[in-house]
Amino acid sequence: MSERQPVISADEIAAFIDEVFPQMQGVFRVDEVGPMRIVVSQSISEAHLRPGGTVSGPTMFALADCAFYMAVLAMIGREALTVTTSMTINFLRKPPVADLVAEARILKLGKVLAVGDVLIRSEGSADVVAQASVTYAIPPAR
Repeated sequence: MSERQPVISADEIAAFIDEVFPQMQGVFRVDEVGPMRIVVSQSISEAHLRPGGTVSGPTMFALADCAFYMAVLAMIGREALTVTTSMTINFLRKPPVADLVAEARILKLGKVLAVGDVLIRSEGSADVVAQASVTYAIPPAR
């Protein structure tokens, strides 16, 4: 049995995000799209930091959530009403002040739910700084 392939490209995902979430334009970069996975990065600035000189938890949570959303879009196409139903994040180590890279993997893609995880690393490092378990609801076919 062949592996399911993405139905839209990185450029198509980025254009769709710009269209349906214009307030997020330029926040995330789609670096790579593959079967059941995506790599998304985010530039980090002073606005993303918390006291103590580290990237804030809400910044990492948003990156994980958006990366998984984009992974699902890659596999099902332009469906804006795909939504988070559950997300748990574990902050594993203090990230340095550096851009973040998230790898989202879909472990199960059903008709109504997508389940997977997201690993977040600081750019240039192999160490995982956060890990999220995510479930998304997929709207019924029209």
